[in-house]
Amino acid sequence: MAASSVIRDRYRLAVDLGAGCGLRQGEIFALAVDDVDFSRKLVHVRRQLKIVKYRLIFAPPKGRKVRDVPLPGSVAAAMAEHIRQFPPVDVTLPLGVPDGEPETVRLFISTSMHTAVNRKWFAPDVWHKALRTAGVEVSRENGLHALRHFYASALLSAGESIKAVSEYLGHHDPGFTLRTYTHLMPESEARTRRAVDAILGRGRIDVHGLGTA
Repeated sequence: MAASSVIRDRYRLAVDLGAGCGLRQGEIFALAVDDVDFSRKLVHVRRQLKIVKYRLIFAPPKGRKVRDVPLPGSVAAAMAEHIRQFPPVDVTLPLGVPDGEPETVRLFISTSMHTAVNRKWFAPDVWHKALRTAGVEVSRENGLHALRHFYASALLSAGESIKAVSEYLGHHDPGFTLRTYTHLMPESEARTRRAVDAILGRGRIDVHGLGTA
């Protein structure tokens, strides 16, 4: 997360959406104002930005898995500040294929030229520069995608279920999420102790004289 403090203001919301909502890079750059329900505190992940035959297009999310993700208050505040500094702009791109029907959406994040963000430019010119400024090694493991791992680890460490994390990340199968993030899950014995203590309270049962099962 060190890069979040040095990334250019125009693109800082990308960090909030990756770390705070678990969105993929293409989903971040395709997020439109109409996709966010501030009253219900939800982000509707409906599309992604892809490069096909060297052209930017809008496409359904990976696996065509449209989903709703909880909108934390901190991310909503970041969105409001971003809108104040960089008003959303209408961007028109083909839908599905390079010669597909044009679709126009009002994107949260765009370039200074009011165009969609091309990841092949964003990575070296924005993200890698931010990493170097923050003193972080530029590597495959430190790409923008790493923010999704941060999001997953935060939810799992807080006790969120694998099923919920899988749904929010847009994975096709909770088993995939489990295999990917099982090393981040809290120790089961500790979870059991906390769960029982939360219900019974510490020290309420006199264990002296109890037999063993």
